[in-house]
Amino acid sequence: MKQNTPGRRTTRRSFLSTVARTTAATAILGASAGCAHQRMASRVSRNRKRIALVATEVRKHSHAQHFIDRFLEGYGWQGRWHHPAMDLVALYVDQFPEGDLSRDREKRFKARIYPTIAEALTLGGSKLAVDGVVIIGEHGKYPRNEKGQTLYPRYKFFKQVVDVFEASGCAVPVFQDKHLSTRWDECLAEVEASRRLGFPFLAGSSLPVTWRIPSTELPLRAPLVESVSTCYGGVDSYDFHGLETAQCMSERRAGGETGVRSVHASRGENVWKLLAERPETERLLFAALARSHTLRSPSGDYTFSVPTIDVLRRLSPDAVAYFIEHNDGFRTTMFLLNGAVSDFCYAGRTRRGEVISCQMHLPMPNHISTTADFFNPLANHIEHMILEGRAPYRVERTLLTSGVLLFAVESLYRGQVRVETPELRVTYEAPARSNFWRA
Repeated sequence: MKQNTPGRRTTRRSFLSTVARTTAATAILGASAGCAHQRMASRVSRNRKRIALVATEVRKHSHAQHFIDRFLEGYGWQGRWHHPAMDLVALYVDQFPEGDLSRDREKRFKARIYPTIAEALTLGGSKLAVDGVVIIGEHGKYPRNEKGQTLYPRYKFFKQVVDVFEASGCAVPVFQDKHLSTRWDECLAEVEASRRLGFPFLAGSSLPVTWRIPSTELPLRAPLVESVSTCYGGVDSYDFHGLETAQCMSERRAGGETGVRSVHASRGENVWKLLAERPETERLLFAALARSHTLRSPSGDYTFSVPTIDVLRRLSPDAVAYFIEHNDGFRTTMFLLNGAVSDFCYAGRTRRGEVISCQMHLPMPNHISTTADFFNPLANHIEHMILEGRAPYRVERTLLTSGVLLFAVESLYRGQVRVETPELRVTYEAPARSNFWRA
């Protein structure tokens, strides 16, 4: 079987040298300040920042629709209706499927759709003319590769945004939805570009910032030794949410994040064979399932059944698990349990054997509710980043989870083998505050 890897191999030395170049961004930050100064007169008169949104498609329940509507019409926040202190003035939309909503939003809200990303960012001019950029490369009809990954143009979009920054001699904050790319070299290039040009860069999904049931915040430098998350959905899809469910907790352990040594993905019966060798991981699996609101009964005669491995085998015959070894010996395991659950739960274990668990509440839109309120806190963090010029949490979290997902897909593609990941020496410390939605 073909043994290709997710992008070119990057050594620890090259990654750390990139980190060292962060200080070189000072001059470019000065250029950014100059660019902002050029726009100051018009900003003072309107007193509102302007943003551009780049999307694959805009239809009902697409990620782009959720963000666009929040920036245009506001959303519920802390017991009131919140209207963002900025204007969405420009859109670039890559595809227009049946049921497209972007043209309606353009007509009703004067958020103009431009034919290119460059024109959206320059408002049809020659220089950057917005104060923030939101990239939503999710949904739409795009090809899949031999590993089953959908080739969304996330990196392509990001690169075109950076091209405008470089041509303009300045840069503004950028948010990018979900994982960065299907190639590790492209993931790394995005983070390197943000450091090189000195712009705030926020990425990832709603899971780290949605409600938690119960409202659980691990103290910074907690004595964690292992994390488990349970979730549902597809490979190279909702598994990313499952990885972020675990990582936003794991990164708060003593010593911070040290990167990942190896990833071993398994499917079906192999999941339970590997789990049998890890009794503490099994204990955490059931602790996470105890937080689920959707755990099913295999017979249908009961509202729920006491979960056992045999029950999970029957409910989720095509279960998928990612067994992740971190460089400091920390363990993370993500279980994709279609047929058993349809929510996202977490359990972690401390050195003393204490178990911490919660659900990351992500209620999906349905025929009654179409709001998907879990997008509210993420939209709020994007707004504050653009207004304040700083990201609320490190993009390295998304860099690492993107890389873990790429190598998990690679592990499945190679026949469910353990894959060494020297590329994933991504080290960082979590912010003091967890940034999840407490309201």
